[in-house]
Amino acid sequence: MNTGPLLVLVGAPGAGKTTVGRRVASELDVPFADSDDIIERQAGKSVAEIFIDDGESAFRALERETIHRALVESTGVLALGGGAVLDPATREVLGGHTVIWLRVGISAASDRVGMNASRPLLLGNVRGTLIRLLDERTPLYEEVASASVDTDGIDEAEVAHRVLEIIPGGSRAVSQ
Repeated sequence: MNTGPLLVLVGAPGAGKTTVGRRVASELDVPFADSDDIIERQAGKSVAEIFIDDGESAFRALERETIHRALVESTGVLALGGGAVLDPATREVLGGHTVIWLRVGISAASDRVGMNASRPLLLGNVRGTLIRLLDERTPLYEEVASASVDTDGIDEAEVAHRVLEIIPGGSRAVSQ
């Protein structure tokens, strides 16, 4: 009987959810899934195209459905899109899961995302938008998180190591 993912990663754009998630999944020898990737496969177009063609509300509905299903079907590490926590129903279903918030500051997030056109909410004034997103979402990340890991000033290997130390059974992978 599947009880869902071993771990769910949340955080702002540029926090390293996908990069760290892949590395942690590899260390644990479990599957990795990214909610945005799942949505893109199902929709047959990119997240940016969904925002442009269908609007943010249509994307958020797809995101909610995808995450709810992934929380049942996933067996490894699941990374959520940065805005997934905006949905109250998604925050509710995250209860009972091991959710790690990858915390990132404005400077590091700006450096990491740059002028990435695949992130539709960050087009234009990237730094200003990130500040607004972090202000809006930080309390929501805090609400759903079982634990948090700061990512500023450390490389992905160290972030993954810190995540592995937190999750149940993860310390065995670190010591191997």
